Amino acid sequence: MIAARVTRKTFLWLMALTVLAVLVAYQVVVSSAGERDREFVARADVPTLQPGTDPLAGITLVPVRIHHYDYRRAAFGDAWTDDTDAPGGHNGCDTRDDVLNRDLTDKTYVFTKHCPDAVETGTLHDPYTSAVIDFHRGAKIGEAVQIDHIVPLALAWDMGAYDWPVAQRIRFANDPANLLAVSGKANEDKSDSQPALWMPPNGAFHCKYAMQFIAVSRGYGLPVDVVSSNVLRQAAASCPAG
Repeated sequence: MIAARVTRKTFLWLMALTVLAVLVAYQVVVSSAGERDREFVARADVPTLQPGTDPLAGITLVPVRIHHYDYRRAAFGDAWTDDTDAPGGHNGCDTRDDVLNRDLTDKTYVFTKHCPDAVETGTLHDPYTSAVIDFHRGAKIGEAVQIDHIVPLALAWDMGAYDWPVAQRIRFANDPANLLAVSGKANEDKSDSQPALWMPPNGAFHCKYAMQFIAVSRGYGLPVDVVSSNVLRQAAASCPAG
């Protein structure tokens, strides 16, 4: 957890490190710190996979996703709250601003009530579609660029988050290892779908998407439905050999 009163400059340095190593674990299923760091990594480069390795090892598989129709976004806390023990919490900027700052390039900044140096303009190289999207803060801020939960909140709820403590759900909703700035349309097309029903249109991103989906699921002890596990294994097979 990042200290409650950390400087913005220090936080940006720490957020840069999260693309190399972000722990998402409340439930750790590997035995050593070194293994855990590798397991819960949000990598800037393309992940690798050792030949003969099952990328879903240690993850519980269930026959199907059972929908719990009592899902509420509020069960995961206020949207993009800074009041969280996830990496980046209590740094003076809300989670959305933190992810925009991490994922966009060519940025300019503006002071807002949610962040003293929030991204005002920038460029998104969308991993889901490979489109290049201009970002401009304003009344329609959420349309062109949105923040996606790689493992959707409603999916996590169905897979067991309904039984988590509130603090764990808040952490999950704001964990940068589970968040990406993406095309708004792609995010809306995905909705709360599991990999069996949706994968990024950009096939070149399937390796990274699958490995991050798996890492988040493993870190939070979430099961994966069988059909999705097959899709994830196929996507992981496109990763270069480690």
